Amino acid sequence: MSSYQAFEIRTTEKIQFVDITTRVREMLRAGKCGSGILLVFTPHTTAAVTINENADPAVPQDIGEFLRRLVPAQDQFRHREGNSPAHIMSSLVGASETLVVGNGEPILGSWQGIFFCEFDGPRQRRVFLKFIPG
Repeated sequence: MSSYQAFEIRTTEKIQFVDITTRVREMLRAGKCGSGILLVFTPHTTAAVTINENADPAVPQDIGEFLRRLVPAQDQFRHREGNSPAHIMSSLVGASETLVVGNGEPILGSWQGIFFCEFDGPRQRRVFLKFIPG
């Protein structure tokens, strides 16, 4: 993998969790990455990246519903665009994840997957991968 790789995601819902695990694995293989560290980052202030269970689709749905209740869409925010809840959710979840890579594969638990988190969709988004050999 060169200095970094990027890919696009088109989201279709206001709040959506997109499993990007397979795409990340494919890019690591294509980049002939060995062992090291992988940074997965999104440069959007209303989106995030997280690692959680990808075996049961109810888990990311539950997380999204919890975040909706935690940060309700109300008129109390000063930001004129009206998407302050999405900015807050992005800050709570975080714009990046760091993974250990062994033999070209992200080391994840049995039920773990990598998710792109949309909080202000639908939109066209980008995810960046930076592999650091080690």
